Amino acid sequence: MDSTYVIVAGLLFLYFTILFGVAQLLENNSIVDLAWGPGFIIVAVSSYWLMPVKTMAATWVTVLVTIWGVRLFLHLAKRNIGKPEDYRYVNMRKRWGTHFARLKAYLNVFVLQGVLLYLVSLPIFLVNTSSVTAFYWWNYLGIIVWGVGIFFEVGGDYQLTVFKKHSLNHGKLLTTGLWSLTRHPNYFGEATSWWGIYLITLTYTGAIWGFFGPLIITLLLLYVSGVPLLEKKYKDRPDFIAYAQQTSKFIPWIGKKSL
Repeated sequence: MDSTYVIVAGLLFLYFTILFGVAQLLENNSIVDLAWGPGFIIVAVSSYWLMPVKTMAATWVTVLVTIWGVRLFLHLAKRNIGKPEDYRYVNMRKRWGTHFARLKAYLNVFVLQGVLLYLVSLPIFLVNTSSVTAFYWWNYLGIIVWGVGIFFEVGGDYQLTVFKKHSLNHGKLLTTGLWSLTRHPNYFGEATSWWGIYLITLTYTGAIWGFFGPLIITLLLLYVSGVPLLEKKYKDRPDFIAYAQQTSKFIPWIGKKSL
């Protein structure tokens, strides 16, 4: 195995361990959400820096991942800093009780986040440890796909932020703009961005295995941490039921009842 994998794993372990310590001081485990974007920047930049020969694909991936990570961090920081611990982590504390609560938080929140981040980063590792300098038409297509994804992610977040600023919209659902195409444009955009990154990394046969990265993040968003939480929160509201009957769940325009 290339030493890059080990070095970056060590950096992520140190990163999430320090974050855990800060979270305990603040008594707020939800700061781990802010770590998601910067964590990928650590992977991309450090693995790129360790490359003896910087390829075009690796440069594109490192730049785009950094842009994505910085944007996500700033968005979440603006939304979450100064606010109480997110209800998800409050509920976790209640389930864990007081017995080994901090150890459980370290393993189930911070270490788990680091492991998932490492797995999603597989395409980054594969391109940033490769000396293949080729750049094909599908790699350019990957840049376009990433652009579509970031458009939906940033656009969806922006539209929701503007919508919530108006007091007249309090308690209402946003069903216009990108939110009229999919019930979760920001999550769809995030997944799409990572499929774009994957396409950029396909410069040699071995890079095919990188599909596990975007697949993992897509499954997480669809079935674990993103879509299901919001769908469950609004599932009994008549306005949401009507909205769901007319709007795709994830992929725009298709799969109203599933994807």
